[in-house]
Amino acid sequence: MPTYDIGLEHVSLAFATKTIFTDVTQGVFEGDRIGIVGKNGDGKSTLLHLFRGTQEPDSGRVTKRGGLTFGMLDQRDPLDDNATIREAALEGRADYEWASDNTSREIVEALLGGMSLDAKVGSLSGGQRRRADLARLLLKDWDILALDEPTNHLDVVTIHWLAEHLKNRWSKGQGVLLLVTHDRWFLDEVCESMWEVHDGVIEPFEGGYSAYMLQRVERDRQADVRETKRRNLARKELAWLSRGARARSTKQKFHVKAARELIADVPPMRNTVELKQMATSRLGKQVVDLINVTQIFEHTQGMAEIDPDVAALDDSASRVDVVNAMYAEPQLHGSVEVAVTDMDDPRLVDAGVPEAIEAAVKAREAEANAPSDIEREVRRQNTGGETIGSDALDEEAATSAARKVTVSGREILDDVTWLIGPGDRFGIVGANGAGKSTLLKLIDGTLTPTVGHVNIGKTVKFAVLSQHLDELEKLGQYKIKEVLSRYKPSYIVEGKEVTPGQLMERLGFESAQLMTPIRDLSGGQKRRMQLLLILLDEPNVLIMDEPGNDLDTDMLAVMEDLLDTWPGTLIVVSHDRYLLERVTDQQFALIGGKVRHLPGGVQDYLDMVEDIKNGKGLPEDRAGFAGTGGSSAKRGAQGKGSAAESVPQSTSSEGAQDSAEPKLSGKAFHEASKRVNAIERKLAKLEEQKSDLEAQMASHDPSDYEGLNKLNEQLTAVNSESDDLEAEWLELSEQLE
Repeated sequence: MPTYDIGLEHVSLAFATKTIFTDVTQGVFEGDRIGIVGKNGDGKSTLLHLFRGTQEPDSGRVTKRGGLTFGMLDQRDPLDDNATIREAALEGRADYEWASDNTSREIVEALLGGMSLDAKVGSLSGGQRRRADLARLLLKDWDILALDEPTNHLDVVTIHWLAEHLKNRWSKGQGVLLLVTHDRWFLDEVCESMWEVHDGVIEPFEGGYSAYMLQRVERDRQADVRETKRRNLARKELAWLSRGARARSTKQKFHVKAARELIADVPPMRNTVELKQMATSRLGKQVVDLINVTQIFEHTQGMAEIDPDVAALDDSASRVDVVNAMYAEPQLHGSVEVAVTDMDDPRLVDAGVPEAIEAAVKAREAEANAPSDIEREVRRQNTGGETIGSDALDEEAATSAARKVTVSGREILDDVTWLIGPGDRFGIVGANGAGKSTLLKLIDGTLTPTVGHVNIGKTVKFAVLSQHLDELEKLGQYKIKEVLSRYKPSYIVEGKEVTPGQLMERLGFESAQLMTPIRDLSGGQKRRMQLLLILLDEPNVLIMDEPGNDLDTDMLAVMEDLLDTWPGTLIVVSHDRYLLERVTDQQFALIGGKVRHLPGGVQDYLDMVEDIKNGKGLPEDRAGFAGTGGSSAKRGAQGKGSAAESVPQSTSSEGAQDSAEPKLSGKAFHEASKRVNAIERKLAKLEEQKSDLEAQMASHDPSDYEGLNKLNEQLTAVNSESDDLEAEWLELSEQLE
């Protein structure tokens, strides 16, 4: 038996109603970077607790090499409510101590930025506590670092930073990382091997998440498993991985040729043309149009009710005792003139402008007391035809002025025009506090813009999958069967008639759970039930706010598969870049008061953030506007020059003849790396164009030879461009090795 740094020897463990491990022998060696996946409840977190020693096995033993230190981020933090952040996270370090060390300063600014170090832990939100606990852990040196869902409550920028930090935390071959997370991009970026916890065993796989999916499909094929549905979902996800940038950027772990052979018969993820046609028939041409929208909050009180993240950011920005953030979201402050016709004008109420409301009241009273036209005429006649006195004119002028109120304060959106059409599938990213919740409320009409218009189509039926489960709490006493009985007996899905119970099973439930009360469901099960009930209401515009919360990787794949056939307009806000790019066709960033198109996906947003951090600002030529109907290609073209094609190409090949030395170094290496990233983003978009063209050709009138010939010419051009780029990618990748 190998000597592990830490390991399990013939470990068995069972709880009251479930067996977790059965005679398991497994362990880790120094230098391991292991991602741990499995269904919720199968024992991922329990495994970490066994290694830490806070969970004893029923039989067998846990071995540990002497002198090793073990640090763990638990889902429940150990922080003292009465301690300050400085005491709990920094353990009393003075500012000069952590600020003088580059690594420590980076950790503090990334995770504690915007927080006061003297604030009590008990006053923090759940997300802030999580970040404080993660900072506490990363500020110490550990031989083994175990992280249980570390990306929860982190935005895209911080998740990217954390991935880089973990990759560079130890020298190669040193330290051990054990990572439990549902963030598949993060697993692929950080981990070099994977463990799948299932059916009481721990099954190891070489490589990151992409390689794990390849081996898992091959395992299922060879074993001819009976779980045909699960296997097909895995193959479908593998198809998406192999067709996109991840397949190329992990070529040593992920054998693209072998993967393509396995998924050769898997159709494209979505039939975009057919889904848009179905969406148009349900929605018409107009869905939601934001026209010249500006949104301003004058007071934090108004913000807190609508967008707590914005309010928290604004509050911290006004204090002088907070930690400077690694990346500060650009905050705009502006003022606009609003015509007030009613003291209950929602624009004023939402902006939190009591002075404006008071002015509206005075305007109404002045108007009520003003003389009527008949009274004015009588006065004129009584004065021998003279005009009304100056006092009366002053009163009129004052009344007119009072009806126009200036709203000044925190500007969330600045003159945004964004058109959302039938069948559009848009993803939105942005920092915490950028105003994503505000944007969603403007889209669904629950918030009136300070200036501008939001036009919602007459046939639009919204549904919002929020981060909270308030809707289900009202149904807690009812059994699942009772809740489903309130809906239609059957629905048409993918051209087939299905019952609510069958849809429930498709979302990972078992028929035996029909008699389970809603309140007894786990967090992940409640999340899936929330989505099921929303879909049973048959909306045609679905807004999803962090839909991946509480779901394991398998259930995320199930949800994505279901959304692939959903024939409506989809708006998704998520910090999970894998999920966002998987279920949406185009991505946008809310940054600097604008909704900016990301033709290269989430990486374009990270590039924007890097530009801001380096003092370059936001290039206006990246700002894109969503259009209706078939304008997606035009929108993509607007941003490609700045996002991908302007990346400098590396022509240097010095050192290519000496395999013992780096083939590129310094500036040439940096430029080649950027070019590789740009090519990967471009190839991903070309794959989408190829799938769209193939779908159009398949559904095209076969007698229309001219139309088919044009489509074939476009497809040939896309294939030719892809071939050229792949050849360039291979050449550059070899130089970068």
